[in-house]
Amino acid sequence: MLIKYFATFRDLTKENSLVLTDAPTNIAELLELLSVRYGAAFRAAVFENGELSSVMILLVNGRNVRITGGLATPVSPDDEVSVFPMVAGG
Repeated sequence: MLIKYFATFRDLTKENSLVLTDAPTNIAELLELLSVRYGAAFRAAVFENGELSSVMILLVNGRNVRITGGLATPVSPDDEVSVFPMVAGG
């Protein structure tokens, strides 16, 4: 599984990307695994009251997990996961 980090998530992780060879089965497991790797600041950025944070965008193979099942969205070893902060502008 390839995980790509963008903008502030690159700052939090100190990485542009990560390849996981022992992939979890869903987004909840993935985010828990990544929270252990990257620490409390990462956890606070991806979870909000036990749910996906409202200030992040998480895509699996280009599809937003908010419309594919949220934390229950399945993932597999061949997937590409992209992690973005919400962006606003004008």
